[in-house]
Amino acid sequence: MSLASELAVPPPSKIRLVGVSKKFTTKRGTVQALDDINLEIGDGEFVCFVGPSGCGKSTLLRIVAALERNFTGMAEVNGKMITEPGRDRTVMFQEHALFPWLDVLGNVLFGLKLKPDLSNNDRIEVARYYLKLVGLDGFEHANIHELSGGMKQRVALARALAPNPRVLLMDEPFASLDAMTREQLYGDLQKIHAARKKTILFVTHNVREAVCLGDRVLLFSPRPGRIRKEFKVELPRPREFNDVAMASRAAEITGELKTILAPGIGGSTSTIRPR
Repeated sequence: MSLASELAVPPPSKIRLVGVSKKFTTKRGTVQALDDINLEIGDGEFVCFVGPSGCGKSTLLRIVAALERNFTGMAEVNGKMITEPGRDRTVMFQEHALFPWLDVLGNVLFGLKLKPDLSNNDRIEVARYYLKLVGLDGFEHANIHELSGGMKQRVALARALAPNPRVLLMDEPFASLDAMTREQLYGDLQKIHAARKKTILFVTHNVREAVCLGDRVLLFSPRPGRIRKEFKVELPRPREFNDVAMASRAAEITGELKTILAPGIGGSTSTIRPR
């Protein structure tokens, strides 16, 4: 495997979920987390999941990552059943989960150890490429404890991108950051999506964040989680977080969210296909 091929943009992935349902059994009984999710995501789409706490958004993300088993229905990527984690999919969580005993470069190199066909020099070049992509060139040998929260999440993003996955799964990665840092990362992530053409699934509670980032926003109903409604976001990119048109679209989705949270209002199932 050459360095050039490793840094090339891989073909994006299609994701298809058919009749996906998930129950959790606890000492207090059985909880229906997801109910009959039917969803198609196109090549290179950026799709955001929004909904109330406990509606199954993160559970669905974990099913695509193959970190959640024992569900009913079918989940596949590019026509292949999802049965185990793979290098074609990486996950970025709310907590950066960086290794404090490694410096910035060492953390990004960690995931590249799974690429046996790369030389050590090639791995370093790949890691440096992604650190530059997230705006951290010059910080390769900084210690993790020396970094701000935003910089730590940039390292985590570089580490997730370094194996060159076709699908990036992001579970509230910016939730713990301050508003200014989040807005900077929104711009960075849009540029990365344009440059690397990843298929991205992004879980958030922040409706405006979803509108800023997503090609589509899928609104989940309260537990059991169902896809209540789809919103296409056809605003030009790059999008500014405080743009008036974007705020208007976010207000529309927020209004729908308030409706489904009203007592006695339920959701219905539907099949959601790519734009």
